[in-house]
Amino acid sequence: MRKTLIVTNDFPPRPGGIQAFLHNMALRLDPDRLVVYASTWKRSREGLEATAAFDAEQPFTVVRDRTTMLLPTPAATRQAVALLRAHACTSVWFGAAAPLGLMAPALRRAGAERLVATTHGHEAGWAQLPAARQLLRRIGESTDTLTHLGEYTRSRIAGALTPQAAARMTRLPPGVDEKTFHPGSGGDRVRARLGLTDRPVVVCVSRLVPRKGQDTLILAMPRILAKEPDAVLLIVGGGPYEGELRRLARETRVEDSVVFTGAVPWPELPAHYGAGDVFAMPCRTRRGGLDVEGLGIVYLEASATGLPVVAGDSGGAPDAVLDGETGWVVRGGSAEDTADRIVTLLGDAQLRRRMGERGRAWVEEKWRWDLLAERLKDLL
Repeated sequence: MRKTLIVTNDFPPRPGGIQAFLHNMALRLDPDRLVVYASTWKRSREGLEATAAFDAEQPFTVVRDRTTMLLPTPAATRQAVALLRAHACTSVWFGAAAPLGLMAPALRRAGAERLVATTHGHEAGWAQLPAARQLLRRIGESTDTLTHLGEYTRSRIAGALTPQAAARMTRLPPGVDEKTFHPGSGGDRVRARLGLTDRPVVVCVSRLVPRKGQDTLILAMPRILAKEPDAVLLIVGGGPYEGELRRLARETRVEDSVVFTGAVPWPELPAHYGAGDVFAMPCRTRRGGLDVEGLGIVYLEASATGLPVVAGDSGGAPDAVLDGETGWVVRGGSAEDTADRIVTLLGDAQLRRRMGERGRAWVEEKWRWDLLAERLKDLL
């Protein structure tokens, strides 16, 4: 692999799916041939200390911009060029194509021979807006390849590119650490701590934002409880929608059957998946297609843990489910469809086991980080 400069706003300790994607990939590249240029998570004393501690633990060099939002400004571009030259890098990986891929021409002039830009869900939204669409087209023209998560994001983004740039697109989804997410991850301990040992548990692990569909799960609970009176909905994660979700649980009169954990530290997430009998996140597309699920790695983490999944149909979420084999895809926002699928799974232990085992095998076959990291190495 060429010596590579990663340019990204999204990198731990800032939490999030893109951050985890980039970090997991970076850990599987040659650390002596890697430099990361990233934003600073927070300017507070606590944030700076957390960032410094994280960077010190990495096997590769991390250089932080002083800003908390890395954008393709002249100053940031000059810094990226300086790092490229100082570390003799000849390839660049933009952690998110939009907007940092706009730095590509300057880095090409500075000596970059290979430029790869990764797209996520938000670039599919950019492709619908005239001004952003033009910027995405420029990024496609100035890089060697844009990667995509799956067919949904590819088709949306390709329409904004020239035919030549669209033809150069390559699939590069995030992966799953099958050694971290597995059926023996400690779910029984979480159940016991939360008082859920003898109850059927529907678990949802995600940020609490409207797109993810936790409200649909709450609205589905009366229908679920009519068939499974002891069932409980375990909502794992934090976010700005929590207050609204708690209000909805009270208004729907299911608050005694809904447990909110709040934000959970990363090392404890596998056990929280394992606390469920069924994983459900009926995500939906919002804002006319601007707020869309790019893939939904949580479905694959749940599958690796041995759980059947119920997914929404937003964007690329169906790419993370073998419909009818590892779980089901429902209409995002449909509480009735969601409830019916969950009730079927809760009432059939053999079906849950069969779908969970198929999901685990699928992750091991197609979604392991080491397999996907090899694909990235080839691109670089």
